[in-house]
Amino acid sequence: MIRAIRTFPNYKVLVIGDIMMDEFLWGEVSRISPEAPVPIVKVEKETFLLGGAANVINNLLGLKGQVLLTGVIGPDGMGRRLLRKLQSLGTTTEGIVVEEGRPTAIKTRIIAHHQQVVRVDREKATPILPETLKTILNIIKKNITQIQGIIVSDYGKGVISQELMTGLKKIIGKNPIPILVDPKPDNIRWYDRVTMITPNHLEAESAVGKKIDSPEDLLWAGTLLLKRIKCESVLITRGQEGMTLFLKNKKIEHIPTVAQKVFDVTGAGDTVIATLILSLVSGMHMIQACKTANFAAGLVVGEVGTAAVRADELVKVLMEAVKK
Repeated sequence: MIRAIRTFPNYKVLVIGDIMMDEFLWGEVSRISPEAPVPIVKVEKETFLLGGAANVINNLLGLKGQVLLTGVIGPDGMGRRLLRKLQSLGTTTEGIVVEEGRPTAIKTRIIAHHQQVVRVDREKATPILPETLKTILNIIKKNITQIQGIIVSDYGKGVISQELMTGLKKIIGKNPIPILVDPKPDNIRWYDRVTMITPNHLEAESAVGKKIDSPEDLLWAGTLLLKRIKCESVLITRGQEGMTLFLKNKKIEHIPTVAQKVFDVTGAGDTVIATLILSLVSGMHMIQACKTANFAAGLVVGEVGTAAVRADELVKVLMEAVKK
């Protein structure tokens, strides 16, 4: 695993999806509002971090991978801030399309005493315009020969569609480029024949229309998703319960969590899928890749705020695990 991680800089990953900005307002609660039974948060600090598909890029760069992000922002100040943040990381923004009439998606989290008090979403979750879709597909077509792996980051905000997935598969053709999807349950039918989908526990429940309360429920849900989507594998991430991998050959692998502490799961799915794609394209087999991603997730959930894993941190925890 460690040898493969050191080759991550050799590989380029295309990320397609819903781009967002994560805003964090940090403060303290000292009293309850006289206007309503809600806490008053005195804001002491404000931070902006890349979110959604852009946080996947953050993780890929932290792992030393090469990246290309394509998606949509609005013609607004937050969109320009997002572009500047990406540029400050040393990555290109040529794949990002500005769409008139669409605001840049912002998720604002108010945090007091290390606990999230409330989240406010500002976004337009309608399908992108046909001309925007055409532009995105042209960007993919232009760059596909340089790409070794693809991540589809679907937050249901309008970038991912059946038309986009069909166009993507047509561009790839018979090239053996793995496609990993962070899915939106409502859109599950669009992901047929991809390499892997990575729903969390709640997303898996929503996708199959049934609560997953037992090992038997989990087995049924994972098997159903494999059959329904005809993909090569399904990885259900289950927070403190670890993750469970379902393979097309009917092999099932449960991977216990390695997280020592869990402060915030924000962006953990982005860390998992970023680590998975680089692990796979660097030559790890599927189970090795999932175990590596599990260690990466264990690192980021121990931090508050949208965190990204770093290659040196990942190598360190893997080396410590080998010694045990």
